[in-house]
Amino acid sequence: MNTRRPLFKDRRGREALGLAFDFEWTNSTLFFGQYTRCNSFFSNSPLAAQGLPTGLELDYLTPFKGQLPGDVFTKPLIPPATTPPGSLRGNLRQAKKLLAEAGWTIKNGVLVNREGAAFNFDIMLVSPSFERVIAPYAQNLAKLGITATYRTIDPALYLRRINSFDFDMTVNVFGQSQSPGNEQRDYWHSSTADREGSRNIIGIKNPAVDSLVDRIIYAERQEEITAACRALDRVLWHNHFVVPNWYLSRHRVAYWNIFAQPKTLPLYYSPDQALMTWWLK
Repeated sequence: MNTRRPLFKDRRGREALGLAFDFEWTNSTLFFGQYTRCNSFFSNSPLAAQGLPTGLELDYLTPFKGQLPGDVFTKPLIPPATTPPGSLRGNLRQAKKLLAEAGWTIKNGVLVNREGAAFNFDIMLVSPSFERVIAPYAQNLAKLGITATYRTIDPALYLRRINSFDFDMTVNVFGQSQSPGNEQRDYWHSSTADREGSRNIIGIKNPAVDSLVDRIIYAERQEEITAACRALDRVLWHNHFVVPNWYLSRHRVAYWNIFAQPKTLPLYYSPDQALMTWWLK
């Protein structure tokens, strides 16, 4: 979500938008259950926040306690789900409550604010393959009285609009490494929020985020970088800047069983790197 837009300023509204996405249906119907839901900004990594904050991680967060959502300290990072006992209906009811708290009401089937402006926005795509994901999401939003339109545009125009932050919502990947560093400033730091072409496409300006990004960059020990990443993870997650999507937790490779493979593999590797370790039996 582009938080430069007034529509996405309220955290409760952003959380409601996340509740309307049915990942379980999308994964089973469109992807044959191959994907895993993102539950972190450092998913599938030791840097992902687990449980509740403790130790050094808690020390980094405590100075900003009055500025952060209470969920940062009281709730683990768990995405909304429709797996029983959860349901899309239950999630939409929760979303409706959050929108009401934020001042949105239904009038003639349309969600409007106190000034009578409708909750409408556009989702900008660069690949038509994502339209099959967005179409049912837009239908779920319509049940809340929200009109979400979507369209796929030319890659050159898409890049220009991303660089100038000329969009409401889009699909994006924030790639992470085993050793995060300066790229975190470009992703999240307030100093990059107004710099055209930066990767802070969300438009985040948050003192806690700034402090945690600096702690990651200037960490001197692995313990410090891990704690800072996990603390940052919590702040980003509980501010609901994104609707979490998914990742593939394994590589899909077809092979002939005449090859032997090592019993122990590294934590992260590409398919090509794995093939370089095989030998003919």
